[in-house]
Amino acid sequence: MSNVKLWKITGAAAVLVLLAAGGWLLFGANKPVKQTGTSIQFAPMAPVEGQFARAEGLREFSFPLDHGPHPDFQTEWWYYTGNLETVEGRRFGYELTFFRRALTPQPESADDGSDWRANQVYLAHFALSDIETQEFHYQENISRGAAGLAGSKSAPVYEVWLEDWSVREVGAGRYRLNANSESHGLELELTDLKGPILQGDRGYSQKGSENGNASYYISQTRLESSGKLRIGEEIWDVNGLSWMDHEFSTSALSAGQVGWNWFAIQLDDGSELMLFTLQRENGSLDPFNAGTIIKTDGTTRALGSADFKIDVRETWRSPHSGAEYPAEWVITIPNEEIRLNVKSLMPDQELNTFITYWEGAVEIQGERNGVPVSGFGYVELTGYAQSMQGKF
Repeated sequence: MSNVKLWKITGAAAVLVLLAAGGWLLFGANKPVKQTGTSIQFAPMAPVEGQFARAEGLREFSFPLDHGPHPDFQTEWWYYTGNLETVEGRRFGYELTFFRRALTPQPESADDGSDWRANQVYLAHFALSDIETQEFHYQENISRGAAGLAGSKSAPVYEVWLEDWSVREVGAGRYRLNANSESHGLELELTDLKGPILQGDRGYSQKGSENGNASYYISQTRLESSGKLRIGEEIWDVNGLSWMDHEFSTSALSAGQVGWNWFAIQLDDGSELMLFTLQRENGSLDPFNAGTIIKTDGTTRALGSADFKIDVRETWRSPHSGAEYPAEWVITIPNEEIRLNVKSLMPDQELNTFITYWEGAVEIQGERNGVPVSGFGYVELTGYAQSMQGKF
């Protein structure tokens, strides 16, 4: 079993990179830099004038426009995860995630003529889980949203990129995903089988009691996927299913919240399930836990904290961070007669990046209305190695 990390920072001059709500990171690189096992040092965040937009209630969504960026909000991310296999049945999981962070509430003027002036910073994570060998490969890239290095747009087509890592619309409901590092690479064609799914209350996802402590949350829960996957010099043809989450907000965890557990489950009956629980310091349940059942026809049912239960059955302790993570769960949704056993496909899927968290491929076995169901999915676990307070 191995856990392979690469870290890459790009820029042609000194760059202020915002990695978290509570800190700035200063780089003075004149060429790309790769580092392994590097600690990140923070300096106090400088005050900014004005205010970012906040998620404070329902809004109208328009697609494909809302697949693109929302720069008036401080934080935004596009999460692509999926389970893939070869024709012989060899399994892989993948994660390709883009984060956008605004440095100031208003766009900076470009009157000085500099192509390097940046109001937005982008960060991306790319990971592959090789289930057969139990090897986990990942890389973190950071760059400014300027000079073509990184960015996002909705017109003339939707696209998010950080250098040669990208997701781009290539047709109605069709996307091309590309990411390459020295150790691993992925090229996929994605076809959306259900269209955009609005999570929460018609896309409004409340995370705490404070006004504006919420996000706007869109998913594409069944993306048919095919392409090529590379580890080292070996290349495989792969097929499977992907999931996309897109959230934008100007928000923070409430007092006492230290992280979250997020589940994206794709079942073989054509349905999907998203659940998240907000983790508190004292281990208690948070009233803002929520989820969504996505039926085969794309219709949804929103779930509140009282509608489901998640019991941890097994745990795994990381040799890298020392954190103990859940590794197997039982999910029950009584009103839907759903009972699912969710188990990680390999234990070591921990990313030691600017935050330390676990995100990995899982398999599912269970019953729905007395009928056996199975499937695969992805789980994200934060707040176990470190508190997420002040990180987003």
